[in-house]
Amino acid sequence: MYTSFDHIKSAISNGTSVVEIVNYFITKIEDKKQLNAFLEVFNESALQKAKEVDDKIKSGQAGRLAGMVIGIKDNMAYKDHKVSASSKILDGFESIYTATSLQRLLDEDAVIIGRLNCDEFAMGSSNENSAFGNVLNPINEKMVPGGSSGGSATAVAAGLCTASLGSDTGGSIRQPASFTGVIGYKPTYGTISRYGLLAYASSFDQIGPFTTNISDAALLTDVMSGKDEYDSTSSQTEKHNITVNNVGSKSLRIAYIKNCMDNDGLDSEIKSKLEKTISALKAKGHTVEAVDFPYLNEMVPTYYVLTTAEASSNLSRYTGVHYGKLAKNVQGVEDTYKKSRSQGFGEEVKRRIMLGTFVLSHGYYDAYYTKGQKVRRIIQDKTNEILSDYDVILLPTTPETAFEIDGVKDPIAMYLQDIFTVQANLAGNPAISLPLGQHSNGLPFGIQLIGKHFDESNLLGISDYMMEEFCD
Repeated sequence: MYTSFDHIKSAISNGTSVVEIVNYFITKIEDKKQLNAFLEVFNESALQKAKEVDDKIKSGQAGRLAGMVIGIKDNMAYKDHKVSASSKILDGFESIYTATSLQRLLDEDAVIIGRLNCDEFAMGSSNENSAFGNVLNPINEKMVPGGSSGGSATAVAAGLCTASLGSDTGGSIRQPASFTGVIGYKPTYGTISRYGLLAYASSFDQIGPFTTNISDAALLTDVMSGKDEYDSTSSQTEKHNITVNNVGSKSLRIAYIKNCMDNDGLDSEIKSKLEKTISALKAKGHTVEAVDFPYLNEMVPTYYVLTTAEASSNLSRYTGVHYGKLAKNVQGVEDTYKKSRSQGFGEEVKRRIMLGTFVLSHGYYDAYYTKGQKVRRIIQDKTNEILSDYDVILLPTTPETAFEIDGVKDPIAMYLQDIFTVQANLAGNPAISLPLGQHSNGLPFGIQLIGKHFDESNLLGISDYMMEEFCD
């Protein structure tokens, strides 16, 4: 119920008020509170906005998103609302402004219903790093929902909101989408402004939607997209006009990366689904060809060298003085910084800050950070070279289905969960996880498509075609 915007519009046209729809979701969130998806429900502001939207609908002045109920990852600023990045260091902090992406949704009469749990400062692949407890996978509550946007994925999968927003630095939208059986879309870097997104790695982070259908993903991305004077890294295009192109009878050219298919860590059933999809595409007259991408094993190390370096810089502001929770019983500036940061940050965040500080330090900068940037360019150039001959690249989203809570203890093994998703972030390309697979263990899994820079409408059109033809 109300799991797509079409459902919302149909209900409104039949006399249901937006207030009634919001109250439905508030009740359902309470009923499913054991999932720990929401850190806070914005009951008062959501119902106030719903009343405003009802009045606009009556007067014929409603925006494009009138009545859509959206949850936001807890790393997005919303004026007069708390934001903590699921960290103790920001516990109780209230934002004094609204992120550009959220403001554009609000301007089109979306209703923001609450903030969603995530890995602390978006650092994680399982949502086990939150200072406020694990998020549970609604398909099987013994399993993780993926990360870092696990709360956002769970909220949509469990029907707790119509859509949600996450941020994707190395797969943090697509990986949890795969684990929970929903659509997760990371647009081209710069398509959506990062202003108001609490930064993890500034040259990688990108906001994107979780939805149950492609048309909602396209609509939300279109509304949020475009130039923003507050973000110098945002696209300079005023408006992108993102739609779902109809591929119709068009013969597609699709590449798949042979190295991914042959990867030892890839689950056999996920591989089989990919092979069947490739065969079916060929049978429908599309060109589907294997390509070599010799940098698969270099991508995760490159990603973690560069993102931890950026995290070390971005998170230096959280000192207990400028931002963040101030430790008690401190003496002097140095003691204040040490104790506030040690007590405020979780283990994974501290691990990444220390690694990033190391790779940026004197004597190691050129050996790690500079080399990492060079490898990143090589990865980007090779990705663009492949896409100069093909419409999209087809590959797994994740090497396996959702794993058990506390099932992956080795940090390196956890980092390798990103092996198929980091390419799109390193290269800046748009990428999407489509819930096309169902494993014999009862869990869903996604198939991923990577598109050309700012070719959102074609990527979404091909995704829509894939959803219609190949969903299990």
